[in-house]
Amino acid sequence: MNSSRLFAQGFVVRHLTTAALLAVAYGISGCAWLGIGGGDKKPVPLAPLTKNDASVSWSASVAKAGGSLFVPAIGDRIVYAAGRDGTIYALSEEGGRIVTRLESKAPIAGGVGVGDDMVVVGSTKGDVIALDAAGRSLWKTPVAGDLLAAPVVSGSTVIVRTADGRLMALNRIDGKRQWVFQRAAPALTLRTNASVIVNRGVIYAGYPGGKVIAIELDSGKPIWEATISLPRGSTELERIADVAGLPVLDDTRICAAVYQGRTGCVETLNGNVLWSREVSSADGVAIDAKYLYVADVEGNVFALDKTSGTTVWKQEKLQRRDPGTPVLIKGKVVTGDKEGFVHVLSPENGDLTGRIPTDGSRVVSLVRNGERAVAQTEKGGVFAIAIK
Repeated sequence: MNSSRLFAQGFVVRHLTTAALLAVAYGISGCAWLGIGGGDKKPVPLAPLTKNDASVSWSASVAKAGGSLFVPAIGDRIVYAAGRDGTIYALSEEGGRIVTRLESKAPIAGGVGVGDDMVVVGSTKGDVIALDAAGRSLWKTPVAGDLLAAPVVSGSTVIVRTADGRLMALNRIDGKRQWVFQRAAPALTLRTNASVIVNRGVIYAGYPGGKVIAIELDSGKPIWEATISLPRGSTELERIADVAGLPVLDDTRICAAVYQGRTGCVETLNGNVLWSREVSSADGVAIDAKYLYVADVEGNVFALDKTSGTTVWKQEKLQRRDPGTPVLIKGKVVTGDKEGFVHVLSPENGDLTGRIPTDGSRVVSLVRNGERAVAQTEKGGVFAIAIK
């Protein structure tokens, strides 16, 4: 669930007609208008399980999300989690004890970036704030944009992404700007907290228009641009076709899902599309040795053959629950939902083999921490979920 529940995030709006602006004004309250996560329809009731492959190892509380989608970060035996008020909690990965509190001294709107004894967040005022592991301020850099995505620390560089799609490379030592990448955006796009992937000197990012882009880490120059799914429809709303979740790298391929579009994979070498399937999702995907896993906008969870895109199984019992981006723990598929449950699915047939309630509020993100999943909820709960 790393990247993309859009119910509370609203939209980036540019150059819209009066009619379109009115549509946004009436629809901005949540995903019911866009059909993401099942809207106001009641979720499919959960049937009792004959076994339970999940248990809560520990739980802790941080500040509430305040409508944002916070993603925890995993450091050296530490789980970093933050809330809207700007307090960053360093939790022991064994037991969830609060090791320390770091104060950004500003409200923040996204996840935490961690690397080399550095913690980086983005404020709601458009500042990138870097702290050391003890909470001392290192630097603050204004970037003039909403910072919904967690910064990524890679070597000597911190990569940040603004809500309007700009990517910036900042010097890790002093926060000075090294380069900016920007491309033209459609009139109407989904706002998302999806960050970027950095691997072997290349940044991979999803963009509006159903695109995945590869960019040089050192220079910010584009390497290739691939289109997984083209926009369709006669209105600007119908033509929203964004890679709203974080793409996933799998050896020589990178895969992503497109809202109101398709799910597919492209080659990392040149961006050639390997395959795409008609599965629309506002979230990211997960990949193992055989399959790609994705939850569509109705809440169905799919396993697709990662080499061809053929459907292996489809789990319909999480419909209208907004499962989000799956994560893989001990070979099993783990996802959350908008009623605060974390679910475990068999990778072979999609059967539900585990279920754990959290605090009753939406699970806004899930990340992997070794053989556990770490979930963060809208109320600010952090739960370490052990998987059998």
